[in-house]
Amino acid sequence: MMAGHGDDLDAVGGPARHIPVLLAEVIEALAPKPGETVVDGTFGAGGYTRAILAAGASVVAIDRDPDAIAAGRALERDSVNRLRLVEAPFSALDQAVESADGVVLDIGVSSMQLDQAERGFSFRADGPLDMRMAQAGLSAADVVNTFKTGDLTRIFGLLGEERHAGRIARMIEKRREKRPFERTLELADAIETLVGRKPGDKIHPATRAFQALRIYVNDELGELAAALMAAERVLKPGGRLAVVTFHSLEDRIVKRFLADRSAAPAGSRHMPQVQAQAATFEKPVRAVTPGEAELAVNPRSRSARLRAAVRTAAAPRSDDLSVFDLPRLPGASRPAER
Repeated sequence: MMAGHGDDLDAVGGPARHIPVLLAEVIEALAPKPGETVVDGTFGAGGYTRAILAAGASVVAIDRDPDAIAAGRALERDSVNRLRLVEAPFSALDQAVESADGVVLDIGVSSMQLDQAERGFSFRADGPLDMRMAQAGLSAADVVNTFKTGDLTRIFGLLGEERHAGRIARMIEKRREKRPFERTLELADAIETLVGRKPGDKIHPATRAFQALRIYVNDELGELAAALMAAERVLKPGGRLAVVTFHSLEDRIVKRFLADRSAAPAGSRHMPQVQAQAATFEKPVRAVTPGEAELAVNPRSRSARLRAAVRTAAAPRSDDLSVFDLPRLPGASRPAER
């Protein structure tokens, strides 16, 4: 979602993911056992959840997409009280469960969402310019048709690392004066016409802009930061955290969090009343990437990265978003000047 960032083709235009990415590595990191409870914060099509259940553990599976929850009800019924589905953003996982032996987060868009053109996540097929995972709130069309040019430039530049961010934003401003953007292909074609596409280019010119819109509409980076802090609160001592990311912005957030939480800041002899905070996670293992065998069967996994760490017995730290250094983005109510 850029090593990993612009390459996340299926997030907007490539083949959908039906195979859970880094499944064996995730299960190894979680080490689920009978009698344990694992939170799957991104249920999606249920790939990780099925593997965790097969290992004998119980699962609390969370997804903010009502379609994903509805599709998982049969699995919930078949799991004999070992699976509980919760419709909520994963930032609220600590409201769904008090304690857990493991938490897994697979960041990004699911294959189910990509496969449904009417959800507006992909321009492989035409659909409404929507992109809302929870199917409520501000849509991509709202952003494209009402935000100021400068705000669109920041969204495309910061969340898509799009080098043509300013040009795309100005084109959108000019085009929407005649007619608002309503369809995915309408916007994708307009960006392709503006930027151009060289023969043999595998990545569509609109990929980064669409990715940026999706991340913004769903506040994916803010949600990830909040979910990591929630996981810290619910994990028992010895509990395992496993996070799979697909682009550099996400991975940077996870890396910063684990680096901060696995370090114990030194106390100050000048201010003895200030106590050093104990590390809440053991030093994380090196990030894991897919091997050649997985890449051969699942090309989308090429940008995936798994980071995992084990919870210590220290009390959770207070929430502090400054740790994540999140990009400063325009607010959700920034209508264009008339």
